[in-house]
Amino acid sequence: MPASSSRGSAADIPAAAAVAKRVQRVHADWRGEQRFESGRPNGPTAMFDGHAVAGQSPVDALLSSLATCSGIDVVDILAKRRTPVSRLTIDVVAQRREEPPRRVTRLDVTYHIDGDGIEMEHATRAVMLAFVKYCSVSASLAGDIEAYTVLVLNGITHEPVRHELWSSASAV
Repeated sequence: MPASSSRGSAADIPAAAAVAKRVQRVHADWRGEQRFESGRPNGPTAMFDGHAVAGQSPVDALLSSLATCSGIDVVDILAKRRTPVSRLTIDVVAQRREEPPRRVTRLDVTYHIDGDGIEMEHATRAVMLAFVKYCSVSASLAGDIEAYTVLVLNGITHEPVRHELWSSASAV
């Protein structure tokens, strides 16, 4: 049953807004086939392509987000120790399920760090802290995220629906 005839979005869900202390929004526009242009409203955008031709695939973007988010934290942590990074490259290898949803089941993330005075113990701790404490992307891969969808079909906004994110127990 429709909730209203006004335009709406997932950002309009009161429960989600009340719980979240920081709200972040992105908007995605379909550009044909499996391509979407997405980004913050009035901000930079990126092209995503399910075929990974015109842009990163959504899973590639997830892995890139994990690499860059944790990398930012590693650089910041080592800089605070006064051992700045002169070069950092990160390789992410993901294993995915064969059947839909072809979700990521394992990540192997390799950090190549160069910098004068950086000790193994401190670099190891920086990587651990990035993953366990600071990186918003790695924390967002946890299974306790509340997800709501709102359908606006032909201008009519329907009731929000809460979804349990995928788990082996919820697989169809």
